[in-house]
Amino acid sequence: MAAFNFTPSDPSTFILMGIPGLEAAHIWISIPFSMFYIINLLGNFTLLCVVGKEQTLHKPMYLLLCMLALTDIATPTFVMPKALGIFWFNLKGITMAACLTQMFFLHIVSVMHSATLVTMAFDRYVAICIPLRYATVLSNALIAKLELVGLIRAVLFILPLPLLLSRQPFCANRIIPHTQCEHIAVFKMVCGDITVNRIYSLVLVLGFVVMGFDLTLIALSYGQIIRAVLRISSKNAHQKALNTCTTHICLMLTYYAPSIFSNLTYRFGQGIAPHVHVILSDLYLLIPPMLNPIIYGIRTKELRDKMFQYVSFTHWMLS
Repeated sequence: MAAFNFTPSDPSTFILMGIPGLEAAHIWISIPFSMFYIINLLGNFTLLCVVGKEQTLHKPMYLLLCMLALTDIATPTFVMPKALGIFWFNLKGITMAACLTQMFFLHIVSVMHSATLVTMAFDRYVAICIPLRYATVLSNALIAKLELVGLIRAVLFILPLPLLLSRQPFCANRIIPHTQCEHIAVFKMVCGDITVNRIYSLVLVLGFVVMGFDLTLIALSYGQIIRAVLRISSKNAHQKALNTCTTHICLMLTYYAPSIFSNLTYRFGQGIAPHVHVILSDLYLLIPPMLNPIIYGIRTKELRDKMFQYVSFTHWMLS
């Protein structure tokens, strides 16, 4: 493969290094990354097809699962094509506009994902704490409105990130030691004053308005759910409620735990090797979206049965 010139001739071009220090192993690293991505697409598209085809699954809970599946498909899709281009063909150049666009949509999808998890926690709160009013409180139309509010919130809070960066002067050596235009990695290349960018991303977006606010709402919902579950006398109903809660908690842990860990290591893990940062960040974008349809496919009986029927029918048709 031809040697790559790491000095961008175009002043509006950035260089994505891939995984720094492991360039010789890029081809091998691409194998598990590609497998995770393919499994993600197969699982989430299957979930979307099953819910879309089965009228009995056109309920708020499964519509939320579809929203989650869409964000799970979008998240790695904004990263993997470029990452695989780096791994396979050494295509490391990316324009500033493309870089900021990738950053914008990555964070938009992340905030939308978090909003969907909050709505799912609210859905379970209504289903367990006030089950007799579930049909009147929650409807498909309300779910659509809540998701629209989540989208508007995401755009309003994330749009300033690329706008602030687009006004900054970047250093001559525009090399990003990453496979993607992660916001933290990009603003480290700014040669001007990044105080406003740092405060906005840390305090307003990542620290309080999104992560902290959403986690607070989820904690409040599950606090009420746990209180209601403990009051249930029927063992069957008690077990069913606990199973539902466990599924949601597993789902949230696969999203929030890696997200918080990735942000903390980027900001405070100065002793961690750069390639570890990049691999952790990429796995965070690949593994939780891959696991979500598996978690719900295994733990939700109605969805599991329909998915097995769909997969069996598809296999029979192909045979």
